[in-house]
Amino acid sequence: MLNPERDPSSTPDLDPARRPPEPQPPEPPTYDLSYRDAFWASRAYEDLCDRIALRALLAGSSGHLLDVGAGFGRLVDEYGAFEHVTLVDASPAMIQAARERVGSDPRISIAQADAAHLPIASGSVDVVVAVRLILHVSDPQAVFAEIARVLRPGGLFVLEFPNRRHLLARLRYLARRQAWSPGDPGPHEYREGHFSHQPATVVRQLRRAGLAPTSRRAVSLFRSAQLKRLVPARSLAKLEAPLQARLGRLAPSPSLYIASRNQGRAPIAGTPLAVAPDAAGEDAPTAAPGDR
Repeated sequence: MLNPERDPSSTPDLDPARRPPEPQPPEPPTYDLSYRDAFWASRAYEDLCDRIALRALLAGSSGHLLDVGAGFGRLVDEYGAFEHVTLVDASPAMIQAARERVGSDPRISIAQADAAHLPIASGSVDVVVAVRLILHVSDPQAVFAEIARVLRPGGLFVLEFPNRRHLLARLRYLARRQAWSPGDPGPHEYREGHFSHQPATVVRQLRRAGLAPTSRRAVSLFRSAQLKRLVPARSLAKLEAPLQARLGRLAPSPSLYIASRNQGRAPIAGTPLAVAPDAAGEDAPTAAPGDR
């Protein structure tokens, strides 16, 4: 459901010379179909690893799933357990490609929208997935707040992002082969409009939005052009599968997944969320009866 627009009659008339400029919507990403036909066509290993992570993190979930930054619908065939699926992307080209991919499936809706202004009713979604979304956002706090708004209390948020402190970046920095520090808390713009993020900072931002992290997975552990030339993608993905959860806390991988639960209300500033360590050592939210 679209958010209600402001009633112009509620704003007093202003002298046009004094009236503040209308805010402009953000420009959508300039993706074209080469993102589907070239970029992902050459990344079979990364695609398989994303699917391994999603299957593990979405296991047992159902209801309404929202994929924010869904692109051309690459991962839509992983959502078969859900009664309704909504795909959202800001790029017109990706929206058209997603419609072509989905066809007439009555379970799936598609909408063009910005991730910080979703045309979704509050508390109406059971699961939100955001893969390769915040690599385009230097500060994802507003995006996380919007995701918390549309999620029902206790709803699941699965986030993927480029990891600023991955192992290769740490080794390169120690060897003085790169100038930027993988330990800095802020985002790193490794390419124009593309940002890697510090896991500890992302966790703080999620908690600030009322989203409590429950688990992590290290993904694309063997991302190496040379290795991918020598070893078939399926073999590499099979080697990675048992390592994703075990190495999640160490975060050695270039891609990191964090699963969170919506606490149902924004936390009070300066007050930590009530958490309890789970068996894997992750900070997990204290669950209500029947929530596990």
